This record gives sequence, C-alpha cells and structure tokens, in this order.
Amino acid sequence: MSLQFRIEAALATLVLWLLGRLNPVTASNFGGAIARGIGPFLRVSRLADANLRLALPALDDAARRDIIRGVWDNLGRTVGEMPHVSRLRIEIIGAEIGRAVAANGRPTIAISAHFGNWEILPLVAAEFGVVLGTFYRPASNPLVDRVIQRIRQTAVPQARYFAKGAKGAREGAAMLRAGGVVGMLIDQKLNDGIAVPFFGRDAMTTRAPAALALHFNADLIGIRTERLGPARLRVTIETIAKPPPTDHRDADVRALTAALNARLETWIRARPQDWLWLHRRWPNA
Repeated sequence: MSLQFRIEAALATLVLWLLGRLNPVTASNFGGAIARGIGPFLRVSRLADANLRLALPALDDAARRDIIRGVWDNLGRTVGEMPHVSRLRIEIIGAEIGRAVAANGRPTIAISAHFGNWEILPLVAAEFGVVLGTFYRPASNPLVDRVIQRIRQTAVPQARYFAKGAKGAREGAAMLRAGGVVGMLIDQKLNDGIAVPFFGRDAMTTRAPAALALHFNADLIGIRTERLGPARLRVTIETIAKPPPTDHRDADVRALTAALNARLETWIRARPQDWLWLHRRWPNA
C-alpha cells in the first residue's frame, strides 16, 4: 500500500475522530462552515454553475451563487454528521409506507439521490425493522474506504453494502430474490447507462433499478432526505408506480428509468441547494 494512501487514511481517521468528539450540531455547523467558506472558490464549482445554467436557465447569477453555497454547506454538514448518524434528529413523512414494506416481505427497490444527507438511508430503514442493502462506489483509496465503511457499519450494524461491480450486482440480486430491500442512489452519470431526459436534456442514467424492478416484479419506493438544519433532517417516503409492462422489455426499462429521473427532478426543483450539483451529470456541462 502506497505511503500516500496511508497518509490519506490517517488524516481521514483523525478528522472523523475529531468530529466525533463534538456534539452532532457542532460537528454539522463546523463541517458546513468549512465547506461553504472554501468550496465556492474551487474549480469544481464552475461545473456546478454550468449544470445550473443547463438545468435551471431562469436563475440569475446571484441565485446560482446562493445555490452553490448551499450545496457546499450541505456537503460539509453531511461529512460533519458522519460520526453522528445514529444521533441525528430525523422526522419521517410516509412512515406507513415504511411499515408496509417491513410487513409485506416483497422485493423492494428504494431509489434516492445525493440529496440532503444520503448517509441516513440505512438508519431510516432500520427504524422500521428493515435491513437495507445499499450499492456504493468504493473510495479510490481502499484504506479510506475501510474507514468510511467502519463508520457506516457502526451506525447501522445490520445494514449491508454492495460495492458497485459484478460481485455487488450478484449480491444485490440475491437479496431481491429473497424478498429483501435494496437501495440505490440513481442520480449520477453512468457511462454505460441509457440516455433518458433529465431536466429536459438527455443524461446517461443507470438502467439497473428499472431492470431489476421489472425482472423481480419488485415494488418501488422513493426516499428523499431534506436538510432542515444542523443535524436535523426530514425524510419523505413515497410509493412509485411502475408502468404496465409490455412485450418490449427494453422500452419498458427506458420508460421506467425516465419516470424515475422525473421523480428526482421534482425533488431537486423544490430544493436545489440540497442536491449535489458538483457532478458532471450532462455531457456538455
């Protein structure tokens, strides 16, 4: 293992340990202050501005700057809250849907996005007695990835995490086959995905949730997290209807994928500062 990897992992461990010594509100405020003070001046914020120009062209310069500052604030708070996930204040709308998922034992796919604090999804599932299996993209530094995974498993020991790739895909499919609940963050660009509309422009989007939902006849729910304040979030659980299947599976997958993108778009338009605009979502951004 390279020296750089070891140094990065040591720094990540130290930062997360120090954040863990603070109370949740202070850690959230600290992370938010650092990120919104530095982030808007980083080069990647130009990408966020380009994304906003494409997706929400009616916004003026000041509105885009405010949103980008809010994006960094939310990202910093999400990092600051990582050691405190089990101690955050969370209100839940749609709890009856969560209870139904727990009771019916049907394969279910929970779609979400990098919105609010996305790290709380396994905790929300655990509130209903549901073990959530989540796909995740491992950090490029395996030692840092190990640190992050240790924090996640400490917060919700029963949760399962599937690294993106062939092995993770098999594990997620096996969980659905057994009637489990699998969560997916579906808002980032996937080069080998399919081009479907997102804010009126084609965006390469994962076909996995739609394909799995149709293959396993799985139920679909949406889980949206909104930031209400430091260490305080609101989670809304929504049912998502699948279009009636046809004899053309590829067309069905495309139609359902487009419907999922439309649902995300509704969330983002309502609270654009809560979404991670820092990702190259459109090819011409």
